[in-house]
Amino acid sequence: MSPDVGITHVRVRYQETDQAGVVYHSNYFLYFEIGRTEWLRERGEPYRALEETGTRLTVIEAAASFLGPARYDDLLRIETRIAEVGGARVRFDYDVFRDGESLPLCRGSTTLASIGRERGRACRLPATLRALFGR
Repeated sequence: MSPDVGITHVRVRYQETDQAGVVYHSNYFLYFEIGRTEWLRERGEPYRALEETGTRLTVIEAAASFLGPARYDDLLRIETRIAEVGGARVRFDYDVFRDGESLPLCRGSTTLASIGRERGRACRLPATLRALFGR
């Protein structure tokens, strides 16, 4: 596994499932957020510290492909990686697996824009983040 891949585990809670006992599709976006924030934290850049510097990363695009069902009490493994970095944007890709299995249950991505506190508009990613993201 590449050191650029973050691994986070989440156990499916009952309230995350639908009437059929399967994880409701929108909850995967919560799992992506957990993976992304832990990816940043593991690399010494917790999101709270980012916000304290005036930098906000705002989701501007999200996508998911659902390949198999996750169910209540499954232990999920979220693999998070950087896919693209631009001047003001970064795209994270995610694969969600039932822990111990090799085929993903869900694949997805989120694109985030760097938003400055003063203007509330997109601005260049700070140098610390560009370095963290490998750019």
